[in-house]
Amino acid sequence: MSTAPTVYDVAERSGVSIATVSRVYRTPESVRQQTRDRVLAAARELGYVPSGNARGLASRSTGVLGLCFPDYSDPDAETEAGDSDDDDAAMLYSDQIIRGMERAARRHGYALLIAASLKGGPESQVAKVAGRVDGFAVLARTVPTEDLEVISRRLPVVMLAGPREPQKLDHLDHIEVANEDGQRELTRHLVEDHGLRRLVFVGSAEDSPDVAARFRGFRAACRAAGLPVPDAPDVRAPMMTQAEGALATDALLDRAAGRGEPPPQGMLFANDQMAVGALHALERRGVRVPGDVAVTGFDGIPLSRLVRPALTTVRQPMRRMGEEAVDLLVRRLGGGSNGASGGTGDAHDDVRPGEPVSWMLPVSVARRASCGCG
Repeated sequence: MSTAPTVYDVAERSGVSIATVSRVYRTPESVRQQTRDRVLAAARELGYVPSGNARGLASRSTGVLGLCFPDYSDPDAETEAGDSDDDDAAMLYSDQIIRGMERAARRHGYALLIAASLKGGPESQVAKVAGRVDGFAVLARTVPTEDLEVISRRLPVVMLAGPREPQKLDHLDHIEVANEDGQRELTRHLVEDHGLRRLVFVGSAEDSPDVAARFRGFRAACRAAGLPVPDAPDVRAPMMTQAEGALATDALLDRAAGRGEPPPQGMLFANDQMAVGALHALERRGVRVPGDVAVTGFDGIPLSRLVRPALTTVRQPMRRMGEEAVDLLVRRLGGGSNGASGGTGDAHDDVRPGEPVSWMLPVSVARRASCGCG
């Protein structure tokens, strides 16, 4: 392996002092934009990632793994879960993945460093995290491609969720769940087992590859059943929260009433949080679930089984995804010199040096009362 570029190389390439390079990463607001751009461009060209501490400089090992994740907090979910005796009730999608990573990291002797939000200067934030870790797990499309290309020259990187990027990032390891298959099976269940025909799908306004895959599954099931196949979700929620799920529900019912059409028989939401919000909105409007309309979600967060009626959903293995990400990073780092090698119990023989892997984790449909089961 060639010698890793240093802060001296970046300073020389960009024509600034070492102190200026340091300030770009530590206090970027103290450096003029033009200078900051020049330094970051030089760092990209060289493949430089700042080291986090002296031990990392000396040994090229920090004993820490990193996770870059957007903030998926939902105050309504936390409030509702506060009334439950279940300690995990407030855990959302990201919390479950983090717990899985923490569990596996501890088993391998690593600590976990989490960047929960990239707002306010994502480039320097990513660099700060990457400079303090031995390996990096990143949720798809939360980190600029050019930054990941630089980081992946120095560290093993695992992409979580979403389909494999077809171009620049196809050399990275990738773990996803069977989003399309799960939504297709759930939709098929509503059509064939419950006889529902008027279905609507609520997605997200953001460019989420997971939600896109779920919508493809919905469309495939509609096509197979001879139902109309929509070109786009019936509603695109700005955020995938309980509040937005309630607003989407009101909008769908008001739209049907305004057009003189019957309301939908089934509302399929792209995640559980929106579906829980829909249950509250329907109760407020006096609409019976599942008597008047079936409601389904996706993810299988703990809150989905605690609401009433309990939510029919697609359970994805969120904790396992986190565990698999750590196990894969440790293997890329040489089998876990910081701790015992091991894993989730699923031995993967397809991890070979220089060859990226792509794992698809299975999902399952949880049939509960909100669709008329259970």
